[in-house]
Amino acid sequence: MYTPLHLRHLLHGGNKCQPNSSNFPTPSRKPPSAPQPTLSPGSASGVIWRTGIIVTAEHALRRDEEIHATLPDGRVAPATLAGRDPSTDLAVLKCAEASAVPNFGDVASLKSGSLTLVVGRTRASGPVAALGVVSLVAPERRTWTGAALAPYIRLDVGLQPTAIGGAVVDAQGRTVGIATPRFARFGAIAIPAPAVDRAVDTLLKKGHIPQGYLGVGLQPVRLPDALRQSLQRSEKTAAIVLEVEPESPAHKAGIVIGDILVAVAGHSVARLEDVHSQLHGESIGKPLALKFIRGGAVQEVSIVVAERPRGGE
Repeated sequence: MYTPLHLRHLLHGGNKCQPNSSNFPTPSRKPPSAPQPTLSPGSASGVIWRTGIIVTAEHALRRDEEIHATLPDGRVAPATLAGRDPSTDLAVLKCAEASAVPNFGDVASLKSGSLTLVVGRTRASGPVAALGVVSLVAPERRTWTGAALAPYIRLDVGLQPTAIGGAVVDAQGRTVGIATPRFARFGAIAIPAPAVDRAVDTLLKKGHIPQGYLGVGLQPVRLPDALRQSLQRSEKTAAIVLEVEPESPAHKAGIVIGDILVAVAGHSVARLEDVHSQLHGESIGKPLALKFIRGGAVQEVSIVVAERPRGGE
């Protein structure tokens, strides 16, 4: 049976640069054997995803060290960062004392109008919850960070800051995802449980999720009608190169500012997401065919995809 206290965990720690101004309060200076962190409003939540493993929203975790988790019974236990990934907005923590694993539901059963509950926890006042509905379910959607969410689940819910990183629960009390506002213009989304599982596996193994990297800055651009007709393409937009990083794969392949990408790996480029979709981890080290326009002429080049530098945009 679903028990809210079994799923909610408060994560806290100080900001790396400004200890007293972040969403995570500064730990106290008492001995680690009896951690009693100083509390502040605006802490975030997390979920014990597996025994000894806590998952939370990456953007809400403001430090990499001296992290503690308030467990359902009120104990404060130390946690260590196993890995974090801004593209999926997930961070994974190891906590030996975290053992109450939730029941998981079938994400495929969610539809527009399905009731959901976003549950979080604050150490000061205990569990917090917000009732809402699923407003949109799309088979797959790529976020502005390049991560693919399948399915993409948008929630019509008032997400409290303390519930960020908390559990999204279905009408049967089963956990179906992690709540975050990061990829939603309004409300929040549920990072679906299968996507969380894949991210957890990779973060536990590597500490980060590898992403492909070309080394270009792109912006959508509208193509002139005459050019579209000559290319025999229906899409009205492509992606123009605004920046090429020195010694990057694109630089080595001869891409220059002003080139207009119209196809990647044989797929038409109409949005930036069309390029991002080809730069998954499996693409690293492999050649990628690019078709682009330079000076009104169509050219093609093969670029070997590199791994995105840690901390890179």
